[in-house]
Amino acid sequence: MLRFLLIRLLRLIPTAWGIISIIFLLSRTLPTDQLLTQALGEQIDVGSRTITLAERQAAEQAVRHRLGLDEPIFYFSVHRASTITGPKWQWNGLQNQYHRWWRNLLRGELGRSFRDNRPVTDLLAEALGCTLPLTLLAAALAVAFSLWLALWMTQHPRGRAFLLPALYGLDALPLFVVALLLLYLFANPDVLPIFPAYGFGNHELSDSRWELVGIYFYHLILPVSSLVLITLPSLIAHLDASLQQELETAYVVTARAKGLAFWQVVRHHTLRNALLPVVTLFTDLLPALVAGAVIVEVIFALPGMGRLLADAAATRDYPVLQAGVLLITLIRLLSHVVADGLYLRIDPRIRPHV
Repeated sequence: MLRFLLIRLLRLIPTAWGIISIIFLLSRTLPTDQLLTQALGEQIDVGSRTITLAERQAAEQAVRHRLGLDEPIFYFSVHRASTITGPKWQWNGLQNQYHRWWRNLLRGELGRSFRDNRPVTDLLAEALGCTLPLTLLAAALAVAFSLWLALWMTQHPRGRAFLLPALYGLDALPLFVVALLLLYLFANPDVLPIFPAYGFGNHELSDSRWELVGIYFYHLILPVSSLVLITLPSLIAHLDASLQQELETAYVVTARAKGLAFWQVVRHHTLRNALLPVVTLFTDLLPALVAGAVIVEVIFALPGMGRLLADAAATRDYPVLQAGVLLITLIRLLSHVVADGLYLRIDPRIRPHV
């Protein structure tokens, strides 16, 4: 099993390399006028005097050199010499942005932010301190509630007939609509001002550690609830359909004929087989929640990956954007390896083929 998972992990390396390379090259095709204007405004300080064209060109070249944008993008480039001769290929060697970025990436360096020149690793570490508790808590609650509700519906057909349409209606709502509805209902002074509307509040230095933890999770209730509500319908619907299909099989009828209670049959026999079609949904839950946290953190003004990537996209901060997308891509690819491991664990029939 370990050998199989290692092989699967090695096969994902070319996929990750291709995705990251495409993201890097696409980011370099975006216009840099806004980025250069912002950097020039911070660098040039001439008072009331109007700068000359030569001074502006020299300052722009200095900014490009500081940001590493003065080098060629890739190992080769294509220039259109004329309509007669056609395109002209030029070899740029190893002195290019792509090679330098990969060399730094292999060393564990993600570069520095274009906005404040801080290391990207520090920015990601600060953002993940908010995003990881949010997504891990939402994933754990979504899995627990989906299992409990799916098992509850197998024993309560009337409740199932009422709950499934409600879940289908909830599934039709986008994430930002669910988050805004929770915000307007439970953080609105005109309705129910039960929870805070944004941020993590102001903490006193005299607060104890447990009080700070309580305040922290109190501010996470609405963001976590919005992520859980948006993921529950698909999980419960697929798991319920799988359970209903397994309950009609011959081995369930045989187990009931032997005198086993319905709950024992579902818990010890049916549930394990019903989990097989939904394993991929469970393993894809964390990457989907990380992507959904981008919307939730912007709505609730949380200092996580969502705010970081949104600000980076607005200011053309390429190193932060590339690092954030790289992290989400790696989580998505690793979730497939986890899914394969769970399939091997749950279904013994595929183990001899490994």
